Amino acid sequence: MTDLDIDLVLVPVDGSEESHEAVDYAIAIAREYGASVHALYVLDESVVRAIENGDVDETDIADDTESFTDSVIERAEAAGVPHGNSIAYGFSTKVKTVHPGSVVLDTAEEIDADFIVVPREPVTGGPGEVLEKAAEYVLLYASQPVLSV
Repeated sequence: MTDLDIDLVLVPVDGSEESHEAVDYAIAIAREYGASVHALYVLDESVVRAIENGDVDETDIADDTESFTDSVIERAEAAGVPHGNSIAYGFSTKVKTVHPGSVVLDTAEEIDADFIVVPREPVTGGPGEVLEKAAEYVLLYASQPVLSV
């Protein structure tokens, strides 16, 4: 059996309780392997549509996600784990192939993630819990090892 070589753990989040749990797992894995953790905040369809229609300002959305990402930063720093974060649209009105799962996997490739921790959202989740649509897709198509929590 070969040891995993993990330098970067990606954790897609959407602000839900399940996301907080996934972040804790991602930080634990990163700490164990001496890796960094990157939290990707995935915006859901209603938020993306509101931005594209001009109903909401993208800056306001960034401000809204800041408290969650601040929580990730605090927990990573407390564990001594290097960290990063970003925000991505989990939906597109222009490109049919853009959905939460593809956004997660595209980001994993772009940042060269070695491991993915994905929250396994309940199917009855609220509209802000976009990752319920991503978990199965990521589990099926990721080229990296995936932990679903």
